[in-house]
Amino acid sequence: MIINFFVNGKKREIEADPLDRLLDILRDELHLTGTKEGCGEGECGACTVFMNNKLVNSCLVPAMHLDGAHIVTIDGLRNFDFFKKIQKSYADNGAVQCGFCTPGFVMSTINFLREYSNRNVTDDEIKDAFAGNICRCTGFEKIIAAIKELHAMNLEIPEKFYG
Repeated sequence: MIINFFVNGKKREIEADPLDRLLDILRDELHLTGTKEGCGEGECGACTVFMNNKLVNSCLVPAMHLDGAHIVTIDGLRNFDFFKKIQKSYADNGAVQCGFCTPGFVMSTINFLREYSNRNVTDDEIKDAFAGNICRCTGFEKIIAAIKELHAMNLEIPEKFYG
């Protein structure tokens, strides 16, 4: 089937099997390798992207749901100022070790900062918001520290990244 959709603001047309995974399309067809495959079952969060402005696990999205969709990957966010601040906070807080889970955590951080802006948050709320992301290296204390630091900055994150 022919699929027309947008990835990081650019119109794309690809031919894919209806059950091809978005993750494979991004990595193998479009060579956007920032999105990682961890579990392949939607449990680890390494493959998290925005689809139509909502977080999804790209390993669970079949191609048949992509026509007309707007996908934003971590590769498409690198030039935004808020992304650079997130990157710095993660590094400064030691929240990155192997880096494999980091793209998914960063995407979830962006979503968290949107949803929880302008209000106090507890550690439990942070933990709940990141329940779909797994890190096997750092534990979560350093990641939570980075998220708290970023939340205190009141970063301005656009509702839509492109268009």
